[in-house]
This record gives sequence, structure tokens and C-alpha cells, in this order.
Amino acid sequence: MLMIFFSAVVFGFVFCLSPGAVLAETLRRGLLHGFTPALLVQVGSLVGDATWAVIGLTGMALLIQHEAIRVPLTAVCALYLAWLGVRSLLDAWRLPQPDNVPVGSGRNALMVGAAISLANPKNIVYWGALGSALSGIVGATPSHGQTLMFFAGFMLASILSCFLVAALVNVLGKNASATWQRISYGTCGAVLIYLAFLAAGSL
Repeated sequence: MLMIFFSAVVFGFVFCLSPGAVLAETLRRGLLHGFTPALLVQVGSLVGDATWAVIGLTGMALLIQHEAIRVPLTAVCALYLAWLGVRSLLDAWRLPQPDNVPVGSGRNALMVGAAISLANPKNIVYWGALGSALSGIVGATPSHGQTLMFFAGFMLASILSCFLVAALVNVLGKNASATWQRISYGTCGAVLIYLAFLAAGSL
């Protein structure tokens, strides 16, 4: 059980700390609003991560890969990432100031994080592979207890990653010059649009 747990922790950190749409949006919001919105984006993404974890670990990933589900989900993901990317590029062009940002703009960070994670079709493939990896670790079809242990390890790593990433972004934001912020917003925007093109290209 300990081997399953620590393997899941490693998989969780790799998944959560790898560059992607959630990390880019965390950086964008953290630079503008600070620690709390950056953390909320990360926490929101846990909703999607947990959902995909259940799908992958219960074998439902094969059903989700059906064209009738995968294609619309991928299209929504591509459009949403493109929209976030354009917003980030606009922020790079007209560097926003915290005092001029609408009050409610920092509050929807939780929903944004969840939407990015839930709409990301790559999670289907990732969790389908992890479901197979768990079978490889235990050398047989995993029991319910082993599956729950793997899920617990992954979610622990995900929660720790939320605070780690938000704290790092907050420190960077407090010490970032205007030029560095423009570069960061521009980079995030480019990454998000690139990911949108990748998603659209898989249709």
C-alpha cells in the first residue's frame, strides 16, 4: 500500500507541476491579484483532476474517448484556451493595475481553474494511462482499497502543489518589474494559444 501511495504522490506532483494551461492561468492571475486568486485557480483545477482521476481509475476513460464526447469537449477546450490566451496577450499590451481591475474578476478564479481542467481532453489520455500504471504497480487488477490509496496519494500531492505554486507565483509577482510582468503575460498568452491550436489540431 505504501508503494502505491508514494507512486501516486510522484505522479501527482509531475502532473500538477508540469507546464500547461492551469499553470499559465495561475501565473497570470497571481501577477495581477496575488496569492489568493492564484491559489483558487489551482484549487479549482482539483475539481477537474479529481473527476478525471475517478474516470481513469474506474476504467470509464474508454467511454469518454468516444468521438461523440471527445470532439465537442476538445472543441470547447480549444476555444476556452484561445480566449484565455487572447486576454493574457491584452494584459501584456496594456499592463493592468490592481486598482483598475473589476472587483469580481479575482473571484471567478476558482471556476476558471475548474473549467480549464474539466475541459482538457488530454486528461482523458493521462488518466487512462495512470489506470493502466496502477495495474502494473500491483501486478494485477487493483482492488478498491488499492485504487483509493492511489487516489489519496495523487490528491495529497495535488493539494500540496496548489499552495506551492501559488506561493511561488505570489513571490514572483511582488518582486516583478513592469517589463517582467509584460513578458510573463505575453508568454502565458502564447502558451495558452499554442495549447488551443494543439487541441484544435487533434479534432
